[in-house]
Amino acid sequence: MELIYKYFPDLNSEQVSQFQKLYDLYVEWNSKINVISRKDIDQLYEKHVLHSLAIAKFITFLPGSRVLDIGTGGGFPTIPLAILFPQVEFVAVDSIAKKIKVVTEISNAISLVNVQPCRQRVETIEGKFDFVVSRAVAPLIELYQWAGQKISDKNFHELKNGFICLKGADLAEEKQVFLNTHKKYKIEEVFISQYFEEEFFTSKSILYVHKT
Repeated sequence: MELIYKYFPDLNSEQVSQFQKLYDLYVEWNSKINVISRKDIDQLYEKHVLHSLAIAKFITFLPGSRVLDIGTGGGFPTIPLAILFPQVEFVAVDSIAKKIKVVTEISNAISLVNVQPCRQRVETIEGKFDFVVSRAVAPLIELYQWAGQKISDKNFHELKNGFICLKGADLAEEKQVFLNTHKKYKIEEVFISQYFEEEFFTSKSILYVHKT
């Protein structure tokens, strides 16, 4: 929890309580349903919670926003972001039932009312969203195929609506493959190390993809 306080010192008491409860809940559920690497569970706050919250350093989602999380797994980045932005609706999608069960149970346990867990393929989700987020799920070209048509054309943030993806490693080829096909789009890469000083983040980036 010290890491969360370090970078997000203005949390209210309810948010502090919700973040504090995550560790025991994930340890419990991970023992039943393996959604987080066993070797990573002790570093839950750094490698999963804080990593998810890098998106909150990049953008402040406005009240009334709708955010779609593709391949949410055990609830990242949805659950940390939903705690931080209680007036934003998060739709967390995964095709694997046991992962959605974990998201549902943990959301209920900490009284997160702004998360809608969905066991579906992304392509079948209805409605429009301001932003689509993901965490190391698939290449950009595939993410766009699944959800490119689900992004609303009505912008009300300072940033244009689009994809905000947590990524690692060398992304040059992935970016070029996408831009070769989608010439009306722009990709901005932001290094997470500018937000967080821990070594884990030195190879982590955010890719922000939007129409020009």
